[in-house]
Amino acid sequence: MFTYLNECLSSPKIYTQSKTSFWTDEHISKKLLEIHLDPNTDLASRKPDFIEKSVDWIKTILPPTSYATLLDVGCGPGLYTQKFSKSGYFVTGIDFSKHSIEYARNIAKKHMLPIRYLHQNYLDLNLKNSYDLATMIYCDYGALSIQNRKILMQKIYNALKPNGKFLLDVCSVQQYASFEESQTWEILNEGFWSPEKHICINSNRKYEDNTLLNQTVVITQGSTNIYYIWTHCFSKDNLIDEVTEAGFQPVEFYSDIAGRPFSADSMTLAVLLKK
Repeated sequence: MFTYLNECLSSPKIYTQSKTSFWTDEHISKKLLEIHLDPNTDLASRKPDFIEKSVDWIKTILPPTSYATLLDVGCGPGLYTQKFSKSGYFVTGIDFSKHSIEYARNIAKKHMLPIRYLHQNYLDLNLKNSYDLATMIYCDYGALSIQNRKILMQKIYNALKPNGKFLLDVCSVQQYASFEESQTWEILNEGFWSPEKHICINSNRKYEDNTLLNQTVVITQGSTNIYYIWTHCFSKDNLIDEVTEAGFQPVEFYSDIAGRPFSADSMTLAVLLKK
């Protein structure tokens, strides 16, 4: 038992993937949707006032009169897509979470919003020259491995029309610098990770190359699951290297997805790209 737990709690090789996907786990995906919809936390989605500010800024610099078709990558329960649609864009949202997509579709139907939702892994996206604008919001890009980031960049590049734009945000190297490693554990009768009584051991780890890991070991009476959530933190130069390799041209940098002027001290970094 000691040897097994020691293996579970050890630092994995960088970008090791969880054997069990929490995106498709019935219990976890429902809990994640609840967090998305909680207006008092920004653990899964940003708070409503920031989302409102963000959409207002985006439609100012990238108006639907010039960028009519919009693809929101990793749209979750549609908190942005709904507002984009109401602003005049023809919107497609894509997400891997069944519960989030079902919720988004129900809300769109209720409010008669003509939003197209795709329930699929965005790494399997296969669209050609279809959109004027793509967005990827809440630093999802940095959760991918280097190889998967390359795949996604190419997928989005292909999905955009000539001269199309791609707007995304990432965690900055400032966040990496301020990150502190830690390990905690607790016993829960029920929680985010399991509906059963379980032990939850959480480790926050720092890797080289500006990469962070949140590792959670969930032990129940009958199983042990390990979940890895990676975050790569970008410098401006590092991000330029990745996007230009895919064929994009950086247009402008910002401190966040609501258009705050770029600062090297910001915890996030947003960039507008052109195909």
